[in-house]
Amino acid sequence: MSAQPAFTRADPDERRQSLIEATARVLADKGAAGVSVRAICAEAGVSPGLLRHYFSGVSEAIAETYRWMGARIAQALDAAVADAGPDPRARVLAYLTASFRPPIASPDLLASYVALWSLTRSDSSVAGVRAEVYRDYRADLEKLLVEWRPDLADPALAAIALTALIDGLWLELSLGDAPFAPEQASELAEAWLDRLAG
Repeated sequence: MSAQPAFTRADPDERRQSLIEATARVLADKGAAGVSVRAICAEAGVSPGLLRHYFSGVSEAIAETYRWMGARIAQALDAAVADAGPDPRARVLAYLTASFRPPIASPDLLASYVALWSLTRSDSSVAGVRAEVYRDYRADLEKLLVEWRPDLADPALAAIALTALIDGLWLELSLGDAPFAPEQASELAEAWLDRLAG
């Protein structure tokens, strides 16, 4: 007689997380127009009613997916900064250039973000999370800039300028076949950083 594995229910946090990750995959694969309760639940391998058990609806699932993606990027950036050691300039550079390699430089991540950005105009909860994630990113960068150069005239403006540069380079690298290598993007970020610091 063979032993059959006992039926086990997934932990509620794990199930919720699997729905968030499924939402990210659906956003990447089908875009904003393809996101639905059915599509998310099919991707997660669960019955359609389960999404409403964890979220008020698709909008909340999408907003929480945006928050989760922002947290994943923040973790990758924090790890890069920690790996850079104690030198303040190296820490700023690590924060900036981590966007040029996986897990941040990723076609799937870009596809999910494009879908999310398209929803910010029509869904206030998604727009709110986007503002929160962007604010936190800039605040972290601004803090690193001040640690490096306490005399910087306008660290908030410097953080905005560097964020715009990094976003553009990240976008090209994530699309694939960029006309430059990640190392060149890093060199450009370093040159801009030094120029901003005066």
